[in-house]
Amino acid sequence: MDTGVRYDSFHDLIIFVFLPLLIFEAAFKMDMKQFLKNFIVILFFALPVMLLSTVVAAVMIYYGIGHPTGFPWIAAFLTGSVLAATDPVALLAVMRKAGVPERLCMLLDGEALLNDATAIVTFSIFLYIAMHPMEEISVMDASLRFLVVFFGGAVIGLFMGFIFLFLSRLLEDYIQQAIVTLIAAYASFLVANSVHVSGVMSVLIAGFVLGRVIHHDFQDHEKRNFVDDFWSFSVYVAEAIMFLLMGVTITVGMFEDNWLAMLIGIVAVLIARAVGVFGGAPLISTLPNIERIPMNYQHIMFVGGLRGAVTLALALSIPSELDYWWTIQSIAFGVVLFTLFVQAPIIPPLLKRLKSDE
Repeated sequence: MDTGVRYDSFHDLIIFVFLPLLIFEAAFKMDMKQFLKNFIVILFFALPVMLLSTVVAAVMIYYGIGHPTGFPWIAAFLTGSVLAATDPVALLAVMRKAGVPERLCMLLDGEALLNDATAIVTFSIFLYIAMHPMEEISVMDASLRFLVVFFGGAVIGLFMGFIFLFLSRLLEDYIQQAIVTLIAAYASFLVANSVHVSGVMSVLIAGFVLGRVIHHDFQDHEKRNFVDDFWSFSVYVAEAIMFLLMGVTITVGMFEDNWLAMLIGIVAVLIARAVGVFGGAPLISTLPNIERIPMNYQHIMFVGGLRGAVTLALALSIPSELDYWWTIQSIAFGVVLFTLFVQAPIIPPLLKRLKSDE
């Protein structure tokens, strides 16, 4: 039975409140030394591989559903972009506790952070195309728009990061520092959106700048941990509310009417992930000065490509004006549930095998 919960019910809450929190927290707490050490590999998986995975998933979903009128190409690409963002946060906590090599943790963490931004920018472009069906937009126009939005947001984020960095230097109290970072996250997002570039990329870069410097400034572990705990708690609440919204939105009717679409989406995501990881890892490993990615790392990267908060956020923000919004949302919910209850339990045995191999 339809609950009547729609896009208009919480679009602004998802886009303007939760997304900046999710992105900023991940960037702020990133280990920049390890991130930069593995930057080429992370960028490879977060940009070309993620875009390839989006296309592979979209093609499989389009032909799997096989309903060009009710589910056209743009719906398939919109679905592919919704499912593109990985979310291994819970997995990373388990991996680090198990003593898994930091390089593997960073590959998953860094990829998730950058491909969140890439997926959201891609989603916004496909959503614009879907909402303006009469407007002719070429592949070149869309590609150029992607570059302008993506890198324009990065420039704004760098500018905002340094502004709030200067402000944070004027404050010594760690509670005030935490508040400054919170204001920085939302200000970066809103300023970038106001000039029509990626607010997510802006938040990401601002988070990098402030996280690197504030963690360096606070040699006192108590102060440093307070700011980190402040962000962990904020994101925990945001993710809890989003899963609650999923629970309110999801219905028995979704499983009755769209169970086949859900299965098609799950299979498409797994195949797209396999193509990206097992095809991309050997390719990037051939480059000079790039440490090889072992096969056991690739297994963890494949299974660890969980879908979570960002996928939910994008799915919940799809306008109900689109005839296929219900199908896309159903697929996204099905994939998230699959990753939680099927993929996640597979990971601990793989980690044990990885440790024994090490």
